[in-house]
Amino acid sequence: MDQQIIYYLTSVVLGVMLFFSFVIAPTIFKVLDENYARKFIRKIFPLYYSFCLIILFITSLLYIYFFPVSYEFYILLFLVILFSISLFVLMPMINTFRDNKLEKKFKITHTMSVLINFIQMIGLIVILF
Repeated sequence: MDQQIIYYLTSVVLGVMLFFSFVIAPTIFKVLDENYARKFIRKIFPLYYSFCLIILFITSLLYIYFFPVSYEFYILLFLVILFSISLFVLMPMINTFRDNKLEKKFKITHTMSVLINFIQMIGLIVILF
């Protein structure tokens, strides 16, 4: 039962990430004009990162409590760190670069955030399978 909780929480985060990446984010720019899309993105991304960060942090704590530390725990910890970087470092940088029309820096940091998101999905898949 303990392991199932960890797999359920991990699955929830992966599902949220996949839905957000392949449904929500692309739809925003197709449905909303640029001004509203930017406002919406700036409101929803902190929620997305915070939700995933909190769930994976709780999952890490449960893992420590119920199981001996293994590679899965270290992957979870790495993913928590990546979500923290995305939420507290990259996202503010991306917004600042966009606001100041620093397109090259914006593209670099945005690409970094996309790559981190992809790495996180791979990490979750490794844990689940």
